[in-house]
Amino acid sequence: MRTPEPTGAEGLRERKKRLTRQQLTDTATRMFLEKGFDAVRVSEVAAACGVSEKTVFNYFPTKEALVLDQFETTPEVLRAALSTPGPSPVDAVLEILAEELAAITYWMAAQADFATAVKQVALFGRLIGTTPALQAHQRAVLDRLTRDAAQVLAARPDLGIDDIEASVAANALLGLWPAQFAALRKHLGRADSAAALFAAVSADVRRTARIIRYGLQGRG
Repeated sequence: MRTPEPTGAEGLRERKKRLTRQQLTDTATRMFLEKGFDAVRVSEVAAACGVSEKTVFNYFPTKEALVLDQFETTPEVLRAALSTPGPSPVDAVLEILAEELAAITYWMAAQADFATAVKQVALFGRLIGTTPALQAHQRAVLDRLTRDAAQVLAARPDLGIDDIEASVAANALLGLWPAQFAALRKHLGRADSAAALFAAVSADVRRTARIIRYGLQGRG
């Protein structure tokens, strides 16, 4: 749905690649929303963008990744964040989630009409929720992220946890992604601005994270 904004200096080649990637995912998302995911071939997306099908797969490994492109950089970001001593694993994950949510609400704020932006995000969520291939891809990505997180947490001497404890912690941390998706659906039709949506969703996610941080007995 979106490609992260560039940070720092960006060369001409990098800018061209970023814009091509954004064009591909924007075009694919629009076509999938109009016709359905299964009814659109990758070759049709390529033709609409004026590139070859091979070019599409140079940017996206699968058809599903054209829609769920935000997950492409998450594994690397998550491993780096959890490997860094200092911030707690909960805070590290909350920061990643906040950045992903900010990308969505930033896009919504940039649209001419907020109500239309809300409808587009709702349609996007419905597309994922009603397409088995996209749901399977999303689950596979979350499973991979959970395994990666468990490996990183188990390898950190400052945490002093074994493989089983790391697996439990990783599953809890990665559960914050579905929690954020659910919070976004919950508040999407209630918030009157992108800023209000960001605040409401963030509050729900942080409240959920308290269970991981303090346990069930520390909810009060």
